[in-house]
Amino acid sequence: MNQYKIGVDLGGTKIEILLLDQENHQLHRSRIPTPQDKSYPAILQSLGGLIRDTSRRIPAGKNYSIGIGIPGTINYESQLVQNANTTCLIGKPLQRDLENLLGRRIGIENDANCFTLAESLLGVAKGYSLVFGIIMGTGCGGGICIDGHIRQGSHGIAGEWGHFAVDPSGAKCYCGNRGCVETKISGSGVESAFYKNYHRRLSMREIVEKYRRGDDPSCNTAFEHFLDDFGRCLGGLISTLDPDAVVLGGGLSNIDELYGKGIERVRHYAFHQHIKTPILKNELGDSAGVFGAAWVGRNELILQRQP
Repeated sequence: MNQYKIGVDLGGTKIEILLLDQENHQLHRSRIPTPQDKSYPAILQSLGGLIRDTSRRIPAGKNYSIGIGIPGTINYESQLVQNANTTCLIGKPLQRDLENLLGRRIGIENDANCFTLAESLLGVAKGYSLVFGIIMGTGCGGGICIDGHIRQGSHGIAGEWGHFAVDPSGAKCYCGNRGCVETKISGSGVESAFYKNYHRRLSMREIVEKYRRGDDPSCNTAFEHFLDDFGRCLGGLISTLDPDAVVLGGGLSNIDELYGKGIERVRHYAFHQHIKTPILKNELGDSAGVFGAAWVGRNELILQRQP
């Protein structure tokens, strides 16, 4: 059944909402800042208010679905949020609370899964069967899409590549482990490592700019280390999953060097002499997450747990 679709992308700095009509044309799109205190009640009320305001744009009597992408997952057994880098969500019954607040059912999915689904259905990975999507931004996440369907796994954590521990002596991650992929190749991870090594606070953007100018040896070393970590982490993933395509998203996906030197490092570390896996820059930009959320919310596309 064709229906209107509301998609919401809950991020660390902004909440974005999208309304699609029955033919998937965009009718409305807006953003608001994520509450600065990032408290659970404030986020809950912001989500509820934004969804209510958007639903008023739907013609009376028309059916619609709601899907939300969050920086975490829903535990199948407890129905509580787990593994969220917006830590105020952890242990909270977000889906139940929102459904009670809005008086209707909603779909909730991990934001990296929403990104991967959107790029597989509408973006640069359209036509590939097994797609691994990576979000590299403040944090680092991943998702798996097979033939247009998200692979969730028996614990709902399929694709959580960002919390694969690759360095036992590495930096402490918020998840409790050390040396997770996220601590190595996310923006915050690179910035923290730079401060620890050089006692200077630079943003990822500044590190990249200084590397390109070649006027700061510390930035040269830090960025080359970042590229090597990228190659090691993604090369290991390709050796494990052997996807048909990998799609990069998030702010760091705009770093051009990832598609040159970065791919060379991936080929070095992958367990094959002639890796041909396409490593693609996203096509939908920061639209991917909110489009994916809208499709997750569709009644006929609410994805079933797979064994």
